[in-house]
Amino acid sequence: MRSTLRRIAGSTERDDEQNRIGNRSGKRDWPSSGAGLLAAGYEVVLAGRRPAALQSTISRAPADSICCAVPTDVRDEKSVEKLYETIRDRFGRLDFLFNNAGLAAAPTPFDQLSVDQWDQVVSVNLTGAFLCARGAFRLMKGQNPQGGRIVNNGSLSAHVPRPGSAPYTATKHAITGLTKSISLEAGRTTSPAARSI
Repeated sequence: MRSTLRRIAGSTERDDEQNRIGNRSGKRDWPSSGAGLLAAGYEVVLAGRRPAALQSTISRAPADSICCAVPTDVRDEKSVEKLYETIRDRFGRLDFLFNNAGLAAAPTPFDQLSVDQWDQVVSVNLTGAFLCARGAFRLMKGQNPQGGRIVNNGSLSAHVPRPGSAPYTATKHAITGLTKSISLEAGRTTSPAARSI
């Protein structure tokens, strides 16, 4: 089966030590959504910090699927650039990014929140999302034919925050703004489209 949507990259940095990729329905469980994409003929690239966890995820993929792991720290610009170089060199193009990196600090009263706690969450949830989206945008804009889809994983917390979740809530608000900015930029060219779920 030859799919129109061929290359999918998913950043899989999760605070719960599991690597996940999701689909538009909001389901973020690899065995159901990722395996479904592979069974449908999509080629999937997983990115995350822990190579062993990535390989464990890939081991659950269907035997005849095309799936690879690229160890990536989404907080590090050079690491993310290497991810997109690998995608371009191995597959030639990218059609879909599910920007799923996420981290939440332990619930902490705002007046007790440290700068380190803040920075840890912002570096993954916002800087990581920016670096991955920018890399995908560049690759999608430069490929022939141009275009693709970037889906940034938002959160209900952007609209209904929980107590003690200031860093997470702020970054999820920011993901909405980042996504709208990407969409505005893409709308002025024949570049990728961006959405947030």
